[in-house]
Amino acid sequence: MLNGTEDEEKWLAEGIAGIQHNAFYMHRALDSNNLREALKYSAQMLSELRTSKLSPHKYYELYMRAFDELKRLELFFKDDSKHGVSVVDLYELVQHAGNILPRLYLLCTVGSIYIKSKEAPAKEVLKDLVEMCRGVQHPIRGLFLRSYLAQISRDKLPDIGSEYEGDADTVMDAVDFVLQNFTEMNKLWVRMQHQGPGGVREKREKERSELQDLVGKNLHVLSQIEGVDLEMYKETVLPRVLEQVVNCKDDLAQYYLMDCIIQVFPDEYHLQTLETLLGACPQLQPTVDVKTVLSRLMDRLSNYAASSTDVLPEFLQVEAFSKLSNAIGKVIEAQLDMPAVGAITLYVSLLTFTLRVHPDRLDHVDQVLGACVKKLSNIPKLEDSRAMKQVVALLSAPLEKYNDIVTALTLSNYPRVMDHLDIGTNKLMAMVIIQSIMKNNSCISTADKVEVLFELIKGLIKDIDGADVDELDEEDFKEEQNSVARLIHMLYNDEPEEMLKIICIVRKHTMVGGPKRLPFTVSSLVFSALRAANGCDIEHVAYEFFTQAFLLYEEEIADSKAQVTAIHLIIGTLQRMNVFGVENRDTLTHKATGYSARLLKKADQCRAVYACSHLFWVDDQDGIKDGERVLLCLKRALRIANAAQQMANVARGSGGPVSLFVEILNKYIYFFEKGNKQITSSAIQGLIELINTEMQSDSTNPDSVADAFLASTLRYIQFQKQKGGVMGEKFESIKL
Repeated sequence: MLNGTEDEEKWLAEGIAGIQHNAFYMHRALDSNNLREALKYSAQMLSELRTSKLSPHKYYELYMRAFDELKRLELFFKDDSKHGVSVVDLYELVQHAGNILPRLYLLCTVGSIYIKSKEAPAKEVLKDLVEMCRGVQHPIRGLFLRSYLAQISRDKLPDIGSEYEGDADTVMDAVDFVLQNFTEMNKLWVRMQHQGPGGVREKREKERSELQDLVGKNLHVLSQIEGVDLEMYKETVLPRVLEQVVNCKDDLAQYYLMDCIIQVFPDEYHLQTLETLLGACPQLQPTVDVKTVLSRLMDRLSNYAASSTDVLPEFLQVEAFSKLSNAIGKVIEAQLDMPAVGAITLYVSLLTFTLRVHPDRLDHVDQVLGACVKKLSNIPKLEDSRAMKQVVALLSAPLEKYNDIVTALTLSNYPRVMDHLDIGTNKLMAMVIIQSIMKNNSCISTADKVEVLFELIKGLIKDIDGADVDELDEEDFKEEQNSVARLIHMLYNDEPEEMLKIICIVRKHTMVGGPKRLPFTVSSLVFSALRAANGCDIEHVAYEFFTQAFLLYEEEIADSKAQVTAIHLIIGTLQRMNVFGVENRDTLTHKATGYSARLLKKADQCRAVYACSHLFWVDDQDGIKDGERVLLCLKRALRIANAAQQMANVARGSGGPVSLFVEILNKYIYFFEKGNKQITSSAIQGLIELINTEMQSDSTNPDSVADAFLASTLRYIQFQKQKGGVMGEKFESIKL
């Protein structure tokens, strides 16, 4: 026993065999110019299309076999010298074929030739054909028959400029023909849903989907008619098409045809008929996916607006934003069961539209965000991941458009939308905001904007109710907090009072972050405050910061590694300060160098001491340039490095690594280049010789890293010598 698929393959094979068999005898009749026999076998061949056993997909295969044979038959009909019958008589003759389906296929074929002959007006023949085709009411057979009619007539419509152009109403005749064929096809297509038992609805809908393009091709033909200008489209074409769409009351047909209208007709037409097109949306069946239809319309109009600035006045003229916004509101109100993701998707499309068409209208942007807030307020908790994704898209759109978070901070509804995100997505959006600031190097310079900003990113700077801090990935947590720390450095105002307000706001928000977050954020806040004190020339405030830092270093930091990190932070910060007078600066630099020399490990002492050399040489226009004290620091570092080498020799019986000497050599070269007259080429030469001697010593442990470091340093010196000019002359006396 055959299953359904095998049955269908068998019926298709039998149908194709029938077409081939009758086509063979039809060809013989054509070759012998026997019209009667040709009509007989062509009718029998076309009778195979009467089958009701095939799915649309398989029926299409059968139809295409017959279509190919009809083209051969059409060539025969064109040449009346072969069959000896005029086209008018032939048109009458084929109407006597026995069965209606073959009769109408033959009638359409001869009708195509009849129009070409111009022995009758094209509009009369087309009207006759489209009326005659009503004789086939079986949905699949009727759809393919009318598809054939559309195919053979599309180049014979009485259009403007066409060879078949008739009187003044010629374009209207073409439009009437296509619209009538479209209407009848749509009725047949809709009728398919009522065929067969109710249990196979899903299969039936799949079959209908396979046939939708047959109906849609009529709209494509309409869009190609030259005479259909904006006025005719507005007054006739669109109203009649929409009337059919609304009245068919079929969700599949309504969705497909609305999408078809949007895709095939010009953008300019959509813009000028926006009210009519949008007015049909609330009249569609509740099950129609109107949100996708509207989203595609807005996307299309957005692209149209982006294509040329010349078209933007048209959008303003027709009040496109207002009409789209109202239509979306009506659709959302009408479809009470529309899921949140559907509504938010509509708002994303509307926001994209207004950002492209009216980027200067921030009130439009805020209006869309406000409408989204209103929709979300009816939902206790947004849990749908797809809806979350759309909300993120909604919030990201202004950032991407303006490349400036400051603009987004002026939108009152922006933070209200963010409040509806779950904890994880809220933090994700906060990271997007920070990344936008970093990418665009945005400076947030007013206290009120900082307040809004920190309200937006609160998910990163404090625990939110319901968040499980223990489950947070450690690496992700560090990345988040480092981002917040970097953000703090982007907040700046030259005015001391405003900057103080900013610092106080940041302090208010960050201090509730808890012990895990404070190590990341407080240091940035302190450095930000120092920069304010330095920039505002408030010496006593800046001095107090360092005093407290040294107290903390002495009393709170016992771990040797932490001490190394802290002293380098102090040195680096002090080096950038230009607010201090001579006395205060000497006091602070003395403390820094003293603490550096008292670190636990000799290597750490050495590195901290040579870092202190930068405290006496600030390479700014008005910076400190005390060459003697730089040299003192470097010599002190060199003595510590020697001591470290001797200690290694005593402890292990061999010398330690010479990397400290190479590091000091690099500092000598740096200050030599900067023009420190206390650092001479002979001093550099002596240090190179010392390093070579140490490395050649039998007691020195091999160190590949130090070897590579030295080789790189020597290559740099050689490069400077070869470069020539003033710098080349300075390095020329150094022998390698």
